Amino acid sequence: MQDNLTAKQSDYAVFLPAISGFYATFIGKQRVNNDYVDPARMPQALQNMEQFNWLNSQQALFPYRWSLYSGGHANLDLAKEDPSEDMVRKREPGTFMLGDSGGFQIAKGLWEGDWKANSGCPKAEKKRSSVLKWLDGIADYGMILDIPTWVIHDKKASKACGITTLEEAVAATKYNNHYFMQHRKGKKNGGARFLNVLQGDNHTSADEWYQEMKEFCDPNKYPDTHFDGWAMGGQNMCDIHLVLKRLVALRYDGLLQEGIHDWMHFLGTSKLEWALLLTDIQRAVRKYVNPNFTISFDCASPFLATANGQMYYQIDLTHDSKWSYKMKPAADDKRYATDTRSFKDAVEQDNIFDQFEDSPISKHLTIKDVCIYKPGDLNKNGKEGKTSWDSFSYALMMGHNVWMHIESVQRANRAYDAGERPAMLWNTNGDHAHFRDIVEAIFSAPDRESAEAIIEHYDRYWMDIVGTRGFKGKKTRNSNTMFNTLFETVEDDDNELSEDEAETIMQAHLEE
Repeated sequence: MQDNLTAKQSDYAVFLPAISGFYATFIGKQRVNNDYVDPARMPQALQNMEQFNWLNSQQALFPYRWSLYSGGHANLDLAKEDPSEDMVRKREPGTFMLGDSGGFQIAKGLWEGDWKANSGCPKAEKKRSSVLKWLDGIADYGMILDIPTWVIHDKKASKACGITTLEEAVAATKYNNHYFMQHRKGKKNGGARFLNVLQGDNHTSADEWYQEMKEFCDPNKYPDTHFDGWAMGGQNMCDIHLVLKRLVALRYDGLLQEGIHDWMHFLGTSKLEWALLLTDIQRAVRKYVNPNFTISFDCASPFLATANGQMYYQIDLTHDSKWSYKMKPAADDKRYATDTRSFKDAVEQDNIFDQFEDSPISKHLTIKDVCIYKPGDLNKNGKEGKTSWDSFSYALMMGHNVWMHIESVQRANRAYDAGERPAMLWNTNGDHAHFRDIVEAIFSAPDRESAEAIIEHYDRYWMDIVGTRGFKGKKTRNSNTMFNTLFETVEDDDNELSEDEAETIMQAHLEE
């Protein structure tokens, strides 16, 4: 029995699981090698890795048609066969893929080169070309190759990529934008649509960035090559005051046009409250501005949590409280290697979790399917490690966590539509208004001045809406705001932990 999450999506803002290359490898390589996962290792109640591939509508345990994949950890050479990439490259028709260009890799110094505008650096030029060709080849929408503004506050990052000031980050991004415009395949030729990334680490720098970049979405200036929507990075993705200001500006600048600017993506957004408020915004924009408008948001949390040994176990939607998906360390004990109890029974009976919610994957597992090594067993390196997990244990946990995250987002939206609400979306300052009613007022306002006045009227309330990176209150106005915690139980940040680093953590755990 499938849990068809595509059918349950309704008109909510769309969550995009940020696919892990580690996870995709298991699915792709199993297609060309039926023994990539030892048949004896596959849980008895499951058949093959395609059941874990949510982009396979026929075989997946939980079909879901939307995802994001980053060029930062992809094989960019589409001319060479690479089964580990098949989950993305050979995805089912009708699925949706947003390609992330990998600007994070530049800022981290993982893509070597001098990335300043007009540097002529051969390494940068080659990577820029490869990224564009890759996005045109695999993505429905792709993000332009931006230089994140946080790089200028990180001396190590600045040294690695050659970008030391906001002006240099803007100039380098504009250079990349022009390159993409000139060399993109084009929608009419089957290429990707592109999202113009907005950065900035406070209101002032975000406004400056927008003024510099908005022309790239202007169909009057670039009738054939203009970009096709927006991606919200930096302060734009986590400060609701700035988000609403920017949307009003886009509307009245003519840059939310139907059929032209139909998509907006929020990078690295994980809090459940934001899933709801983005749905509210999407519905208001569809009603008053562009009926085709869609908001998406991504995070890699299901995968990065697994890298840290964390497992989603419960969804908390208590009315007028904080809404969250809960996680904590999963079962990892060699005594379970011969234990045939169901996974749920074992973790509840042994008080690992006080209450565990099964996923379409975990309900087919015994505890020994995850805790595979017993005392004395040697791992693939010929050593007896400390952990009871092997690499496939991580894949099982990742699949479970992905379902839980999508289910959390959709269940929260259903509860919100039924009249429940998280505390964050109820304004207790003065007029006790629902967030959705304020958004309705902003977009139904008769003109720009009136819409902006409503936004400013609720200035104190915006301070209470915690950003997706832990931003709150006056911190959202500071020039050097960086990243805090995503979860109550996990100190983790999508922009501070790359997938390469996550896989290093997993490998170290397996080799201990």
